[in-house]
Amino acid sequence: MDENDEIKTCENYSLESLGATERASIDSMIATAKSYPRNIKRATENSIAVVTLSVESAKVCSYALPRGGSQIIGPSVHLARILAQNFQNLRVESKVIDITPTQIVSQATCLDLENNYGVRVEVRRSIMSKTIGRFNDDMITVTGNATNAIAYRNAVLAVIPKPIIDTVYQAAQNTITGDISDEQKLITRRKDLIDQFKADYGATEAEILTLVGKGAVEGIKRDEIVFLIGIKQAIKDGDLTPDTAFGREKSVQKTTEKLKDIAEKGYKKVTDKAKSQQTQSQQNQQSPDTNKKGDGTINFAGKK
Repeated sequence: MDENDEIKTCENYSLESLGATERASIDSMIATAKSYPRNIKRATENSIAVVTLSVESAKVCSYALPRGGSQIIGPSVHLARILAQNFQNLRVESKVIDITPTQIVSQATCLDLENNYGVRVEVRRSIMSKTIGRFNDDMITVTGNATNAIAYRNAVLAVIPKPIIDTVYQAAQNTITGDISDEQKLITRRKDLIDQFKADYGATEAEILTLVGKGAVEGIKRDEIVFLIGIKQAIKDGDLTPDTAFGREKSVQKTTEKLKDIAEKGYKKVTDKAKSQQTQSQQNQQSPDTNKKGDGTINFAGKK
């Protein structure tokens, strides 16, 4: 999958736009939420308990993307789901609302029933590839699922208070990195992670260093370890491909363009040569080695 630009639009969710049946259903859920209000402290603690249950549980809570020479790291859709489950009294849905010739559009809505506050988010993702053109149906379905997940994440994280998100997210990050309190533990953790990238994605050490923006392996510290783990999760979730992560698609594109340029130049040489031969042939036919006299007799050139 190539680089996909996400265009996100948030707006307050209004009950006025709903039908009578759905609005009555939501009114009933709001009444229930008011009767059983959430306990924010307990919701936060329960979320932390889930994300720190194991290293694997913590790993899925973050994602990372290389974008424009910088690193984007943040809470993943998995963390958003854990938060939504434990925060209680939320109504969340996401769905594909449009497929254009070049993009797929997903919409997600998150409504806090207890506080009567909601957010609706739209996410657009490209379904075009620089190498194969428009995706086939299977790839469009996969892209739609990924776009739904992104929209869901953005809607939930726009409703749940940021201090709660940050607290749970940081707990997950601490679990991911493990104990790297001294240099030897950091070296061991770093080596294990680099070996995983080499084995799973065929990455070279140079590609990994380029990805994290470091000139040497020794420059990979805690933040870079978190970033690389986030990259692995993004690849696993389908938000990113190894070729995109390591910039291989750009290399392939440049190689393809170079070969195309060479082919065009070679073709031009062949056609120019053919045209030249054709012109020479026509000139030879129009200028025979004989001359006509005015009296109708024909003399061979050079003879009188």
